[in-house]
Amino acid sequence: MIVSQPSTPGQSSLPSVRKEMQKVKEQLLAKGIPISVLDNKEGTVDLVSQDLQSFSCIHLACHASQDMRNPLKSAFHLYDGPLELSTIMQKKLPHADLAFLSACQTSTGDQRLSEEAVHLAAGMLAAGYRSIVATMWSILDVYGPFVAERFYKSLLECVKDKKDREEERKLLNGEYAAYALHSAIHQLKQQPEVYKMDDPLLAWVPYIHVGI
Repeated sequence: MIVSQPSTPGQSSLPSVRKEMQKVKEQLLAKGIPISVLDNKEGTVDLVSQDLQSFSCIHLACHASQDMRNPLKSAFHLYDGPLELSTIMQKKLPHADLAFLSACQTSTGDQRLSEEAVHLAAGMLAAGYRSIVATMWSILDVYGPFVAERFYKSLLECVKDKKDREEERKLLNGEYAAYALHSAIHQLKQQPEVYKMDDPLLAWVPYIHVGI
């Protein structure tokens, strides 16, 4: 499931989100992997939370926020409001496997609770997802398409020798997610012309993988 929110009401625009969505779609459809896309107005709290129960892999390209006082109220900002972590954790997610959280600060902790994980990525682990790509602080919208495209390309290349399409579908999971993220970030570091800031370190450092 791919959720893109380029113009969420009450939030700043994310003009590169649609390009990111298209890049992910191209990688998955080329392998015959079934997808559901909830773009802009289609990305409502009800539809997204409903589809979470049907898809093993999710890609959320949107704004997110953390509530340090009440971590369960941390949320992904969708078109008609916030999808809170508490709502996700109440769902039965029998197929949950891989979550790519292409949003700002999805793995930012609280310095007052350094021994505890109180961020969105940890909450998604608790909800049942085994493998999660997240960010430690704000990321620039412009890098989303590059990182996402390289991530899924690398993930799918891990099973490129599999000829059976049904087998490929089963193997779109988080087993190789850490490797795929490492590959994507390495490619970003090797192409400084992609950078849009004075300090290229800030382009790739925020991305992390958690889980297995």
